[in-house]
Amino acid sequence: MGKRVFVAFAIEDKTYRDLLSGQAKLDKSPFEFIDMSAKQPWDEKWKTNCRARIKGCDGVVALISKNTPKATGQLWEIECAYGESKPTMLMWVNDQRPGLPALIKDKRINVWSWANLKSFIEKL
Repeated sequence: MGKRVFVAFAIEDKTYRDLLSGQAKLDKSPFEFIDMSAKQPWDEKWKTNCRARIKGCDGVVALISKNTPKATGQLWEIECAYGESKPTMLMWVNDQRPGLPALIKDKRINVWSWANLKSFIEKL
């Protein structure tokens, strides 16, 4: 049984979330997880729904890109994960390094790699 992982991402980075979920399903993948991210926009109660999903997960992977600083939903998800004391790994999805919001400015942001993902997920 895979770990339950919430993937926080800017909607503009949906392709990267899809790639991450796809990697986990490959036979050669050294890690396995169940993607608990929002697949559709939330209604007016999205924060309540999102918090419940995050609480039910073993950890959170946040995909960081040039879109993150303006992604208020993603930033709220990351803040919620920290508030719920969920293990959270921030991970660059491309080579562009934007100015980061205060919430994650001083946090370690990992390079996207199989080894980093495997290490994080195995520790959950």
